[in-house]
Amino acid sequence: MMQGSFDRRSDSGGARTAATIRATTRRLAEGAVRAGMLDYDRDRDLPALIRADPFSPIPDTTDGVKAVVARLERALRAERKRARSGHWTYDLNRHIALRQAYLAESERLARLQASR
Repeated sequence: MMQGSFDRRSDSGGARTAATIRATTRRLAEGAVRAGMLDYDRDRDLPALIRADPFSPIPDTTDGVKAVVARLERALRAERKRARSGHWTYDLNRHIALRQAYLAESERLARLQASR
């Protein structure tokens, strides 16, 4: 068996290498989510993500956006729970879309609160 930098049996920094890989993966994933956040379309994406009526208008007031952010937080929490348990209904694409929507709506809420 070849001894490589990813061999966990070696004492020469194997744990440090694994931690570096995890940190790099997390940083790259977060960058991809933030880049996808720019393509987020509230009217198109939000009704499916929070199970809202696609034909009713989504409120753009501070209270309305707070409610949307709260629903996204609950949906993200449920999706994370499915991911950690290995449930067969877990959907990575939905998880990413929820995170993108959450970031975009949180920024929208911050802008609304700052404009007061």
